[in-house]
Amino acid sequence: MPMTTLGDLSQSYSMRLRNISLRQDIDRLTTELASGQVADVRDVLAGNYSYLSDIEQRSSNLQGYAVATTEASLFAGAVQNALGAVGQFGADLSASLLIAGNSAIGVTGSNTVAEAENALEGMIGAINTDSAGRYLFSGAATDQPPLADAETLLTAMRTALAGAATPDDLLADAETWFADPAGFEATMYQGSSDAIGPFNLSQSSKVSLDLRAIDPKLREVLKLTAVAALATDPTFGFTVESQSELFDKTGQALMAGQEGVIALRANVGFIEERIDQVASRNAAEQTALDFAKVDLLKIDPYAAATQLQEAQFQLQSLYSVTVRMSQLSLVNFL
Repeated sequence: MPMTTLGDLSQSYSMRLRNISLRQDIDRLTTELASGQVADVRDVLAGNYSYLSDIEQRSSNLQGYAVATTEASLFAGAVQNALGAVGQFGADLSASLLIAGNSAIGVTGSNTVAEAENALEGMIGAINTDSAGRYLFSGAATDQPPLADAETLLTAMRTALAGAATPDDLLADAETWFADPAGFEATMYQGSSDAIGPFNLSQSSKVSLDLRAIDPKLREVLKLTAVAALATDPTFGFTVESQSELFDKTGQALMAGQEGVIALRANVGFIEERIDQVASRNAAEQTALDFAKVDLLKIDPYAAATQLQEAQFQLQSLYSVTVRMSQLSLVNFL
């Protein structure tokens, strides 16, 4: 009976191919056991990538929204901190103004005015805060600070309110000037009249944080602080008694004005809560997608371990056969 045999070169090539195949199987099975997922996705999905593609697309979108929610959270937090600083400057100054206006030993005008000037600079500095290079209170013009400096404001008010003869006149004229678009807004505001664009937090959720430096509540505390800083200015020539009266009235009004700042902070707080809710919902959806992907591509660890052990045994057997064959010789055959 004729026998079919392989030549030495063919046999060597066949064993080399088998060696490569077994090593590839071992590498694949080792990777699968380490990752818990199949290495050959095509084999599991049988060519149907629609479900996996949908999972990956939604996951990619959520990663983009994660960046947006983080940015929105940082922006809202910076706004909250800036408003907190404005409120603190106002609260501290109002207490000092009330003390100065009702002091039994006379008003210390220069010290109180200096504190008002410092408070005004602090408020404007807080309003001119930026977050990641974007100014908070400039509307759509996030590339430039919303307000000019405190000295610009005081200089403009000295000129515009020069006719005020009494504290009441000064307060009334200041109210008119701050409300006039050609007054405070034209002199101090450097931002945009357009609102900043909303933050898209998910496919169906967005939040708008449109708070500009010309907001009436912010203008109120700036107005009162600036008026207090002008109490001893020679332009108006107020007596000590008039200065005391002005300090008392601005102190009371500034204390009442804190309610407006608190209301602004409350509105921002609601927005922060909304951002956190959407971020939590997005994170939960991302986790669900991750589990779905793992479930789709997961392996049977026991079966993979068994296959790995079998492939290792076959490779060892192949090495043993190769060694035995390398020891064959014609002398031993004869």
